[in-house]
Amino acid sequence: MLKELGAVPGSALPQAAFRAHLRLPEGAAPGPHDVAEAAGLERALRAALAAIEARTGKALISRAFELRLNGWRGEGCAQVLPLAPVIAVTAFGLRDAAGVMVAVQAGRWRLEQDLHYPRLVAARYLLPTIPTGGRAEVVFEARFGPNWADLPADLQQAVLMLAAQYWEERHAGASHAAGPDGLVPFGVAALVARWRGMRGLGGVV
Repeated sequence: MLKELGAVPGSALPQAAFRAHLRLPEGAAPGPHDVAEAAGLERALRAALAAIEARTGKALISRAFELRLNGWRGEGCAQVLPLAPVIAVTAFGLRDAAGVMVAVQAGRWRLEQDLHYPRLVAARYLLPTIPTGGRAEVVFEARFGPNWADLPADLQQAVLMLAAQYWEERHAGASHAAGPDGLVPFGVAALVARWRGMRGLGGVV
């Protein structure tokens, strides 16, 4: 189970760039209509960000996540983290069936950074055993950067293009969701293609 611990702040969203992409004028004195429009534009941007992240397995703008696992995948010597790029693992602990948490010492593991398949790796042989009926909890920060300008140009363009589609179809009841196997415009799919990890090379998370 992967839990997002914080939303992308509104200040990090490219609202001005999105308005320019849509060729919408900037109002000098926002009225009720402008406030509603701004809220709709933000929803379209957030939906597009979420869809591109789901399709690529990348966290575009910095935030923290918590991964909960009942067992290690594979042989237990490493665990692939479900998002990239991972900047840091900020907490790692084991919670037993009674709910008691014990932190895992930093010397027993290390973060192996990778553009597609970052991993939590045992320092020696195996990661610590997860208690019966319990779970491992790993908190990590993933991002390209804290600001929109930190994103690669092709991912910026993909988000703006997809958000524009969501905005244009907002009155048609279109679903603002496109998961890894969902339908996205060809241009968007082409832009994000190189950022998608290849199954079979790094393992399935």
